[in-house]
Amino acid sequence: MNVVEFHEKRRKINESDPYPAAHNCVVAGSSAAGAAEALSCFHCWAAASYLWGHAPQEFYSVPQAILSAQSRPLRSPAELSSIITTVYERIERDRHRNCWIYVRPIEEALAEADALVQRAEKGEVLPLFGVPFGVKDNIDVEDMPTTAACPSFEYVAARSARCVESLTAAGAICLGKTNLDQFATGLSGTRSPYGACSSAANDLYISGGSSSGSAAAVASGHVAFALGTDTGGSGRIPAGFNGIIGIKPTVGLVSSRGLVPNCPTLDCPSIFCNSIAEGRLLLELIEGFDDTDPFSRQRIASSSPSPRKFRFGQVSVGHLNSFGMPECNELYGQACARLSGLGGQARQIDFAPFAEAGEMLFSGPWIAERHAAISKLLDVDHGDLLDVIRNVLGAAARFSAIDAFAALHRLLKLRRQIQSIFEEIDVLVVPTAPRPFTISEMMEDPVTLNSRLGYYSYFANLVDLCAVAVPNATLGNGMPMGITLLAPAWRDHALLDLAERWLPDGKAALFDLKVYPKAAS
Repeated sequence: MNVVEFHEKRRKINESDPYPAAHNCVVAGSSAAGAAEALSCFHCWAAASYLWGHAPQEFYSVPQAILSAQSRPLRSPAELSSIITTVYERIERDRHRNCWIYVRPIEEALAEADALVQRAEKGEVLPLFGVPFGVKDNIDVEDMPTTAACPSFEYVAARSARCVESLTAAGAICLGKTNLDQFATGLSGTRSPYGACSSAANDLYISGGSSSGSAAAVASGHVAFALGTDTGGSGRIPAGFNGIIGIKPTVGLVSSRGLVPNCPTLDCPSIFCNSIAEGRLLLELIEGFDDTDPFSRQRIASSSPSPRKFRFGQVSVGHLNSFGMPECNELYGQACARLSGLGGQARQIDFAPFAEAGEMLFSGPWIAERHAAISKLLDVDHGDLLDVIRNVLGAAARFSAIDAFAALHRLLKLRRQIQSIFEEIDVLVVPTAPRPFTISEMMEDPVTLNSRLGYYSYFANLVDLCAVAVPNATLGNGMPMGITLLAPAWRDHALLDLAERWLPDGKAALFDLKVYPKAAS
């Protein structure tokens, strides 16, 4: 972006603001007064975070005052050292939770913090200055091992994934690699040779997967945010069972370069965080077309703001399924009533096409895509795979090319039905997961119970939806239960607008370390 284009973008952001008289800060100028006013203006902060990634060098001073103050005030070396020491103490305290596969030496993290201080002192824009984060261990981080929870597959990454590069360039400090269901195949968080990952709310219960460690690490206060991936719910189920936010972008919105492939046509990086404001900034930093990633997509439609009055799809009682825990359905009903109070108009929808599309992920030929991707990495039949993963992938042999095309044609018909449904609603609201299971229950029946977890999540990428999982309520056993908002592709930011109305951030500081309150046991 050259100087002229930069000013034009800034002008368009100003014109698109429904309340232009309310602020004259970033979009109007770069004065100290304007910067100070912008500190209380979320629109300007969001606009500046976009411009930060596209501005010419001479304009970096414009968002500096805003982003540094809004996301992470500049801290002294002593303050950063204290934060890092605290998170390493928490990681050590919670080793039983099996959140991490690899944690970098604390000396390296402290050295990086010192280097960030020097970068900031030279005037470099660092919107995530000193923010600690974790990365799911199927996403590459330079000079760190990648295992995908398969020890024999381990390699040291020569380059970070594009999404990681964007975050570290913004000043975030990656502390290590988080646990996952092996090769991201599972929704439970129990399919890992590095140990089953438990919920931050109750150690007896699963964290959800496959991005289990990332969600549990955020909820345990080890990091301020974490990256995961999502193919069939892996960025949403763990958010729900840990009482945090999970953002699943439109497939192709965020580059998948540097991800260990699972189902490449369906995979996408995801975000775990504690507030919608944090998630919005993080998404703006990592989104964008990547011509080096064959699965990246050009945005084909803009994301208009969410209307004050909105129509939301509610799953009819006949299609609700909590698999033996009816109190979970009650919490969903309460959530829909609350949405109505926020300006929503409930519309009962036919969930059948969503459920049918979801069944295709593991009961259809898409399991063959998963097998094809993983078989390029190691021998599926004789490699170092967990038995449950090998058995799941073994189902790929049942499907022929004829089956694949027949399923694709059926999926396109289901997509058209779902498009028709979204002509009548602005957003679909579902439980993030039907119900929680204990770790012991999941171990006893790992395939059936895992499949049940995906009832409300498997379909999203297959039918090209974006999603945001948000906390809803807590069960008597202390386990959090969430809801997920879904909308058609490219409506990511409008969906975040609605999620912010559900979960207003208030005046809370961004990227503070938070700990989900643990249930008494």
